[in-house]
Formats: sequence, C-alpha cells, structure tokens
Amino acid sequence: MRSILRLAVLGSVSLLPFHAAYAQSAVEPEDGDADDVRSENVVIVTAQKIEQNALDVPITISAVTGEDIERLGVSDLDELSNYVPGLNIQEQSANNPGIVIRGITSDSGSSQQGPRVTLYYNGIDISRSRGSYQAIYDLERVEVIKGPQATLFGTASAVGAISLVSAKPREGFSAALTGGYGNYDQTLLSGYVNAGSDMVAGRIAFEWRTRDGYVKNLAASQEEDLYAQDQFGARASLRFTPTPDITVDLVGTYDQQRNGGTPFISGTFPAYADAPGGAENAFGDANLGGSPFSAEALGDDQLGLNREVYDANLTAEWAFAPDWTFTTVNGYRKFDSAEVFDADGTAAPFLEFAEITEGDQFSHEGRFTYVSDRLRGSFGWNVFTEDGLQNVPFSTEEGTFLQCLTTVFGAPAVPDVPCVAPDGSSPATQLTSLLSGGTVSAIPYASVFENQGQNDSYSVFAVVTFIPTDKLELTAGLRYLREDRWSAFRADVPVPVVPSLLPAALRDQLFAALPSLQVSLIPGQTDTGGETISAQDSFDAWLPRFNALYRITPDVNVFATISKGRRSPVVQVNAGGATGIPEETVWNYEGGVKFDTPTVSGSLGVYYQVYDNFQVSVEDPDNLGSFITASAGGASNLGVEAEIAVRPTDWLSLFGNVGYIDGGIDEDSSFAPEFSGARFRLQPEWQAAAGFTVDAPIGNGARVFATPSITHRSRIFFEVPNDPLISQGPVTLINARAGVSFADDRFEVAAFIRNATDEDYLLDAGNTGGSFGIPTFIPGEPQFYGIQLTARIGD
Repeated sequence: MRSILRLAVLGSVSLLPFHAAYAQSAVEPEDGDADDVRSENVVIVTAQKIEQNALDVPITISAVTGEDIERLGVSDLDELSNYVPGLNIQEQSANNPGIVIRGITSDSGSSQQGPRVTLYYNGIDISRSRGSYQAIYDLERVEVIKGPQATLFGTASAVGAISLVSAKPREGFSAALTGGYGNYDQTLLSGYVNAGSDMVAGRIAFEWRTRDGYVKNLAASQEEDLYAQDQFGARASLRFTPTPDITVDLVGTYDQQRNGGTPFISGTFPAYADAPGGAENAFGDANLGGSPFSAEALGDDQLGLNREVYDANLTAEWAFAPDWTFTTVNGYRKFDSAEVFDADGTAAPFLEFAEITEGDQFSHEGRFTYVSDRLRGSFGWNVFTEDGLQNVPFSTEEGTFLQCLTTVFGAPAVPDVPCVAPDGSSPATQLTSLLSGGTVSAIPYASVFENQGQNDSYSVFAVVTFIPTDKLELTAGLRYLREDRWSAFRADVPVPVVPSLLPAALRDQLFAALPSLQVSLIPGQTDTGGETISAQDSFDAWLPRFNALYRITPDVNVFATISKGRRSPVVQVNAGGATGIPEETVWNYEGGVKFDTPTVSGSLGVYYQVYDNFQVSVEDPDNLGSFITASAGGASNLGVEAEIAVRPTDWLSLFGNVGYIDGGIDEDSSFAPEFSGARFRLQPEWQAAAGFTVDAPIGNGARVFATPSITHRSRIFFEVPNDPLISQGPVTLINARAGVSFADDRFEVAAFIRNATDEDYLLDAGNTGGSFGIPTFIPGEPQFYGIQLTARIGD
C-alpha cells in the first residue's frame, strides 16, 4: 500500500510546480521611489510558504544567502552555524552530525527515535541524522527558523527548522568554475553551468573536495590519517514554465563521502611514549590500529566513512485563480553509509565498531494558498514515510578485550600485563597466548546488534493571517498529526571462549565480578536467539501557533509568538523487550523587534521555552556501548538573540550577532536525580560573531574584497549529566577571506584562512569509549588556509 501511495501521489502531481523565492540583495518599493530602497541586507524568504521580506515574518528567522556563504569562506554547515545565533552544528562526521537550535540537540542515530530539528532541502524533510548531511555548494539561501514551527514544518520541528534552498535554473547562459589548493593538501573543484529560456531552463552544479587528515595516525595498518576528506556532490535542476501561472522544478542530487576515520583519541591510555594525558592527548598524534579481524567482522580493515545519498525532488506551483495558488512538494531520499571506528582510541584491538545505516524517505505535501490585502492563509496536507535501520557490528580479540576491560575496572585479569604500555603498544594482545600456553595466539570475537524503525506520518494543517489595519497582522495556525511507528531489534551475541582458558579460581572470581561474561563478552549484551523483537503503536497530536506583528513605522516591526512543539514518542525495543517513552512537548513564548533602514537592519528577540518529558540519551543497560532514550522530566530555556547589519558606505558593510541561553533540565531530584539541573548537551551559554566586508572598485573593471570575522562560543558540555572533564571551555576563532576580481568579475583570485590562531579545542568528548570507562576526545579543526581561482562567464 505504501508503494502504491507513493506512485499515485507522484503521478497526480507530475504537472504541478513550486515557485521558490529568489534571494535578493535589495527590495524595491512598489512606488519605485529610489530613495526608499531598503537595506541591501534584506533577503526574501519563504519560511511561511509565501515570498516575504524577512522583516515581515513574525517569527525569529536568520537568513543567509549563497553570496554570504561565499564571502565568509565557509564550506560546511558546521562552520556556517558559528555565524547564526542560537544555532550550533557539530559534524563529528558526515554520518553523525549534531544539530542544536537554542541549546536543544538533535543527533540520535537510532532508527527508533525521532529528531527534534527539521532539516529541509528544497522543501523536503531530510531530518534523519545519518541521512541529513548536505553539502552547501551553489545554494540560493539557508533559512534558520527558530522555535517550534509545526504548522510550517510539520514532521520534526520541535525546536526549529533549517531550510536549504538550492540555486534554481534561470533564463540565459552562465557558468563558473573554481579550483583551490591549501595546506593539508586541500583541493577543491566546483562549479555550475546554467542555460535556458523563459520556458525551459537547466542547471548542473558540483563540488569535489579532498584533504589529508589533520590528525596523524601512527598505526602502520592504516593507509590514511584521521579526518581525511574525499567527498563529491552533484546536482541537476530543471525548471519548466509553460505559462506565467505554472512553474515546475525537478532537482536530483547525489552526495558521496569517502572520508578518513574519526579521531577518537583515548584520554586514559597514551598513543606513544611521553604522550600527554587526559584531553591534551587529543592534540597530538593518534595510534588507532583497528583490528586484524575488522575486515571480516566490520566489513573493512580501514577506519573511515563510506556514504552515499540519492535525492529527487519534484515541486510545483499553479496560480489557478486570482489570489489563489496550489503548491505541491514531493521528494524521495535514500542513504546508505558504513563507518568503521576505533572506539577505545588506542592501538589495542579492544573496542572496534562499525555503524551501517540505511534509510528510505518519501514525502508529499499539497497546499492551497490565498493572499489578499487583508487576509492571507493556507491549508493542506502532508504525508511522510520512512524506513531505516542502524546495524552496529563489534570486533575484538577476546584475550585483549578481557585484559583491557578488567584493567579499566581496576582489577586486571592477569596482573602486570597492561592494556596499553607507556610507549603506546598493547601487551594485552599476548594474553590469549599466555593463557593457552602458546597453543592459541588469538581468539577473534564478533557480535552485532541492529535496531529498525518505520514511521508513517500523516497530517493536515491550516494557517490564517488577518490584517485588520496596515499596521497589525494576527496569525493563527493548527496542525493535526497522526503517526504509526514500528520498531524492531535483533542481536547476535556469541558466548566468549577465553574464560574457559582461565584457572578455575580466577574464572570464578571473574564471573563473580562480571556475571554477564558467562553469556557475552560485552557486559549487558544479550543475544536474541535469532529472533527479531518488534513492537508498534500509533499516536496523534494537535500543534497550534499564534503570532502577532505590529508595524510601529514602515521600518520597525514588533512581534510576539506562542507555539507548541513536539518530539515523537519512542516505541523503544531492545533485547529486554519494548518500552514506551512518552512524547516530549515544548511551549515556546517569544517576542521581539525587527528593523530595516537603508543603512542598518537587525532584530532582537527574547524567548522562554517549557518542556515536559524532556528526552535524553542514556546508556542501554542491556547493551553496553549503545544508547536508548529516557525521560528526564521537565526542562526550561530562557534566551536572547540579536543581529545587526550596517552599511555606512557602498564599499563597506559590518555585521554582528549574539545569543544568550540560560537553560537546562529542571532541578527535580524526585524524578530523575542524575539529570537534575544539568545544562543541555552542546549548549553554549553565550555565542557571538562579528565581522565586516570591504568590496571596493579599483578601476578598469577590477575590485578588491575582504571579509575578516571572529566567532566566539562559551563552554559546552558534551554529555548529560554534565561532567567538567567531558566539556570544552570557551572557543574564539578568527577567519578571513580576501582577494581581487578583475575583467568585470569574470576572474577572481581569493585567499582564505580559518582558525587563524591555530587554537586547540575539542569537537566532542566521551563517546562510545566513555561507556566503558575510557572516554575519548576528538580535536576540532586546526588552522586551514589556501587559495582559490574562479572563472565566470555570462550574467
């Protein structure tokens, strides 16, 4: 039935289209008065499903154009997030991004859990963590819509939404090609070709980035250093406009990553002789050897990521009557990824894992929109279906695992045989030979667990805006949502052999300390006996929002918002059976002011959020090394966000923004004492950015340009409950891009630098190793610099 539904919907909308708003550097007044042109910082957005100046949208929204992305010299969403107050994106890998809006994180890889943040690509939900990474080349704009937006983005917008809009084909011919080179052997090749008429236009864009790893891996078995990059993306777009009232857009996208391994570096064991201890160990060389058994158990003996994403999008808009349009947005997305990682962060073949994820997503939305002088509104429906799985194989050598695990617990199975020696080597790899008297040199061990999820979501929505006077707008919206969720789990966990090699007294002592070793090597892992355990349930919800906007002057608006958000309930299934985790709900209250004049524009907003059944990820007691969802009770969030852009002259513009968040889990020791009072994961108290752009002509069709900038983020905790040792203090980064263009912008030479002061900071800490008592640390990007050459033709 699901397949029939997909085919029927695609067939029924194949002649209809969507007309996306183009980003604009300025908005002309209707009367054509040149003296009344608004600031060049203004951008047209479609957050409310109609084209609007961001000034006139009664919600907090940050819009960044493709030109802004180029000026700043950023190459990924995590870098871009440093310039958006209230947004923090952590890309541990392309397979594992964490998206944080107003301090609330959405990063779960489990197929059974729903995301908190809606990530949209050309109007299609791509929020599933392992399938959400999207390169940001050739974009028209990025809109960050903060606060619950269920009536606008219905499937997962508990705390906000990020909308990525690719550049659309346009009339005429144009093309560009950029090549670049930098330290760490960075290479870049990107470009686009656009050609078309007022009826049919096409555009092809691509980007290929490579880079050596910035963390040297001393392990002889590994071919690449850690965090090496090799990724390619391509997009083909077709726009068909048979009449002025109909526009059809078809976009196909392919993304591929063949990246090096993630540097999970142990803070407990040294990587080499005289290596520093603790988190400081993360800023030296690594020694992640993987396992000689990884190829068979994990699918590859090399650490790293192999990921592919296929995306197809058909959107349409039909202006079928005066003031009325019908819009439909349809998409299919498929992703496959396999990431091999060394979770113990050492040369010992101790904790070797892979994560294999697959997902298929289908989305359809139909929407009628009415726009007149005194009334605006839309109503429609949405269908979203998703199938996914997360498969996690584990590989080790039994003697090494047993010695290292018991050493971590403070009672090594065999005294005087360290898991990792002071020089970084692993004497524990000889334990099996010692216990067997040399008859057996190694006993490979492999287990696997897998969670599966299927989510079918159906909703209807309506939004009405009443404009009683030229100064006042009142908006009310409501979405009814129904979900059918199915979850499953299986595990293949062999009984370990190595305990039988131990002397009886030592074996009994070990079993007394770790009874689970009698049935599995990893404490808590439980075999499901070849059975796939499953459960299902259905849920529904009503999600409202209310907005008011008042125009104090034509250049100054004030607004207020009340909205409800929801993170889906979890039908959680593991080896212990099925458990229901109730939905997480949030009420969001905010107000603010927006202003826009020819020389200065900006906004100031204040928000307060109240959460019930706040969902947190905790260690699975039935499966050490994996995580499940639990409710931490209530939580709240108070914050302020401000942005300003100033253009005092034609050749100079300045920008700045700041965000403050005071939020966390309520201090309620009776409900969840371990989480009481904790700050949210990856939530900085302060976040700020500032910079300026100089863009000045120097004659003969040439110009010089430069955009230096600085970003700051206060301390963040990587886990809940909070641990000061698993955190990162304040981080301040200085970046810049500058160059010269000539022949009327046909050619350009630009240089860039990121993290100019080469500051050491942690990207993440704790991780899977932390579940076993040996937290690992991931270093953030060092100083990157390089040069780029661009050639352009056409308009």
